[in-house]
Amino acid sequence: MVNSAKRVVALIPAYNEAKTISATVAALSELSEVDEIVVVNDASTDQTANLAAAAGARVISLISNQGKGAALNEGSRQIKADIVMLLDGDLGESAGEARLLLAPVLEGRADMTVAQFPPPRLKGGFGLVKGLARKGIRFYTGLEMKSPLSGQRVMTRPVMDKLLPFASGYGVEVGLTIKAVRAGFTVLEVPVQMTHAETGRDIKGFCHRGRQFCHVARVLVKAAVLK
Repeated sequence: MVNSAKRVVALIPAYNEAKTISATVAALSELSEVDEIVVVNDASTDQTANLAAAAGARVISLISNQGKGAALNEGSRQIKADIVMLLDGDLGESAGEARLLLAPVLEGRADMTVAQFPPPRLKGGFGLVKGLARKGIRFYTGLEMKSPLSGQRVMTRPVMDKLLPFASGYGVEVGLTIKAVRAGFTVLEVPVQMTHAETGRDIKGFCHRGRQFCHVARVLVKAAVLK
């Protein structure tokens, strides 16, 4: 049975998400289980902070752009929660699907849940980053994941405290998973119908995935050292 006494906080790192942040915050506001929505504005150059605040979120603004991991680390220091939802700012209306991630944690069936996304709408890269992440997680933990790069996660506060600090850059999700399983926590993938911004097969998309690959590889090398 769901324990409604738990304080649930949604933590959203955001950089230049003006197009979607209002809809994301609004969708989360509709979830009765969520007590607070906190947006960590990673020195955006657009109206992300103002729009998030107008939609009802508490906004923490960083002076300089520090990346997703650093934004989450700062946000984690400034929230009080029993359950923490880590969500991206570009989910829009589909952020409401986070309720599916929340239920197993509230019910004690998982220490951390991970959103398993549907197949992408656009053709992106060639699966190299996802393949590296999936193989790395399997190598270090034995866990098979369909969405190893998913940033949409829910966890108990003790789990978050054990996993801090989060890895920098695009390797944060892979680092989270490996550390959680190694610490003995139960990690569960949950199918959702979330959508977010996708990169295509263009120069910008390939550059993005190149950075992702390097960041994930760095986290996996570090995991070998800490094993």
